[in-house]
Amino acid sequence: MTKKIEGGCLCGAVRYRGDAEPMVMGHCQCIDCRKASGTGHGSHMMVSPDAMTITGTVKIYESPADSGNIVGRAFCPECGCAVYSVNSGMPGMLALRASSLDDPELFEPQMVVYNSRGPSWDTLDPALPKFETMPPSPPSAG
Repeated sequence: MTKKIEGGCLCGAVRYRGDAEPMVMGHCQCIDCRKASGTGHGSHMMVSPDAMTITGTVKIYESPADSGNIVGRAFCPECGCAVYSVNSGMPGMLALRASSLDDPELFEPQMVVYNSRGPSWDTLDPALPKFETMPPSPPSAG
């Protein structure tokens, strides 16, 4: 179902909005997502970049993923808030940080990836499917 999605950074300098059908939503416990989020996991809503309009200037930090793909994590240079990320291996996807959504109830996690790297104290919904690493291809939001 298409959702009106709006969000942005802590100070409001970076904003996004659009009508999109989330492709997949989930938690990632890889070390990069943990460090970028400042907690035990990162939570992401994958949408088509063509469905979103982003305003404001972001700074992007790029680093290689386990796959060798380059992940670009976009954050506000004023307040440091993580807003979204992109992955060179998934050109048709924009990963919005669930924490940056104006309405956090739009985020409905469907899975946990890199569960093998999660700290013992970061307990996530036991009913969610868990993958030790990244699944071969992102499951559909079906």
